Amino acid sequence: MLWRRFSGEPLRAPIKSAVEEAIVRETNAGYKLKVCIGTDSQVRGKDTEFATVIVFLREKHGGFMFISNDKTTQPYSIKERMLVEVAKSIEIAYELCDLFNKYDVDMEVHADINTNPQFKSNEALREAMGYILGMGYAFKAKPDAFASSCCADKMVN
Repeated sequence: MLWRRFSGEPLRAPIKSAVEEAIVRETNAGYKLKVCIGTDSQVRGKDTEFATVIVFLREKHGGFMFISNDKTTQPYSIKERMLVEVAKSIEIAYELCDLFNKYDVDMEVHADINTNPQFKSNEALREAMGYILGMGYAFKAKPDAFASSCCADKMVN
């Protein structure tokens, strides 16, 4: 996966090193960090594009994020696509969780799934929640899942 900053500048280091550098830099500057990981997707014709974000929140001092985009021509039902989004978020959370434990940084996985049964994405809610909680991660769904529903949503080209 290729990662970049919000400015578009590519991350030079592997994502794990870049995240550790960010955690060390921000905690040395006196900030209490929380990390939220989320993925959103957009279907355009035969293409499905995914954007995964790692959002760093500085308590009472804003935040920043790292972004990765991915595109596929594989067709998905709405439920499958929601679960692929969750799987992409969990994959990166799993890769980074030892860093969050090492530096005592709270982490949440955000799913762009509506808690209102009137929305089609709700079909995937129970499975997504079970997947995320089963991995031992904190879980947020809409309307509280800003990493996926706001941040990643804006990064899907």
